[in-house]
Amino acid sequence: MSQQVNAPNTQGLADSQVDFVVVAAHPDDAEIGLGGTILLLKSQGHRVGVVDLTNGEPTPLGSEEMRARETAEATRKMGLDQRVNLGLPNRSLENSLEARARLASIFRLWRPRVVFTHHWEDAHPDHVAASALTDAARFWAKLSKTDMPGAPWYPPKILYYFSLHLRSLPKADVVVDVSAHFDRKLEVLRSYHSQLVQGRTAAPTLPLEDVETRAKAYGWTIQRKYGEPLACREGLGLGSLEHLL
Repeated sequence: MSQQVNAPNTQGLADSQVDFVVVAAHPDDAEIGLGGTILLLKSQGHRVGVVDLTNGEPTPLGSEEMRARETAEATRKMGLDQRVNLGLPNRSLENSLEARARLASIFRLWRPRVVFTHHWEDAHPDHVAASALTDAARFWAKLSKTDMPGAPWYPPKILYYFSLHLRSLPKADVVVDVSAHFDRKLEVLRSYHSQLVQGRTAAPTLPLEDVETRAKAYGWTIQRKYGEPLACREGLGLGSLEHLL
């Protein structure tokens, strides 16, 4: 029996396969948690897409129109190959059947080799929900006999990034050296002026300072200047040991 759920508007998404997909609860989460890695992947010639689950509004100083402009600017600076917003409800994001079908449909159409999403432990309920939703959508993407568009596809690997509201430094399974791209990452983050710059005062540090502090801490663990941590619930394989740091 087919699943009777509302699939997303997929017009224009076919024939747009990517190598890596980042799933983010809100616009700016992908850039905060994984901006350096995205820039690294793009510099290596990979196709990268971002799925924003909500528009991130309302916020104290933002608006839907402003956030859309900021997202477009950040997207341009990173050189993303695809970016879509699923229009799910901000502040009340849930791992619902409809949301699951929407995200799974993107996976079926884009057919990524690797999916990145939020770490499953966080103080922000939307981040926790996004993590569970991505896990479920990954499984749903391989289902047959459904109303979802595209052919079944099971992304081979899922990794979890740390765009955290928790004041902690969880243990990472992998730390990516983003030293060569970190200044560019900060430039991308400044695109989200209403979220990370405007009206911010040190309490005791500014948001971009916090991003740099975390990156330095994880970079120290691999003897590099800046690092971005990733977690994985499955085994990670290596075809070569040449790139171990």
